[in-house]
Amino acid sequence: MSADSQFDLFSSIPSDPDSQPPSAPSPPPNFDPAKIPTSAIVPIPPGTYADMAAMQAHCSQCHRCPLGNTRTNAVVGEGNEHADLMVVGEGPGQVEDETGRPFVGRSGELLDKILAAVNLTRDRDVFICNVVKCRPPENRDPKDSEAAACNGYLMEQIRLVDPKIILLTGKIAMRTLLGIKDGITKVRGQWYERDGRFYMPIFHPAYLLRNPSREQGKPKWLMWQDIQSVKAKLDELQG
Repeated sequence: MSADSQFDLFSSIPSDPDSQPPSAPSPPPNFDPAKIPTSAIVPIPPGTYADMAAMQAHCSQCHRCPLGNTRTNAVVGEGNEHADLMVVGEGPGQVEDETGRPFVGRSGELLDKILAAVNLTRDRDVFICNVVKCRPPENRDPKDSEAAACNGYLMEQIRLVDPKIILLTGKIAMRTLLGIKDGITKVRGQWYERDGRFYMPIFHPAYLLRNPSREQGKPKWLMWQDIQSVKAKLDELQG
């Protein structure tokens, strides 16, 4: 695929079979995980979930914040649950709420094309999730209280997937995981290393749809630079 065609559209290396993943931490004694979906004051300790399916069961009945009152489906995540690359968005939109899948609809199609431009797919190479698992009404930004209520789920997803790189699509994901309050245009494309992982804030696909110009210096052109940097870093870490 030529650079032009990649721009217009806009493998993971197997792990060592002899290596053993670190054992999951154990929740505190006398902790009742059944209470997690009932209130945001109930913690979600590291090691609560054995897999995403167990988390899905909780998220589907969750009322840790008011978003649980208006959702159709909780949107936990999708992709390779042991991927080296994780994409974290802000929250589900209407199509995501209807289907229970993250990043579908026009934004999801564009995200898939961006990944495909550097030979990555969501099924094989990426795990995709959001800061909040339920759709905010009218697709508004998640409130800080809603992000905080869902944060334990997100931390567990990061623990379970154990990615090498996390892409933060938009200001909410960037603020939640890095504590950065600057505008996304100031920090996108920059690498941040925390706890042995590499984070990069990038433009949300929905923002790119609203800014379709491919001229040098415009959001789509910058996104092409960023995704090439991500693929190079991923190859470096896997190699």
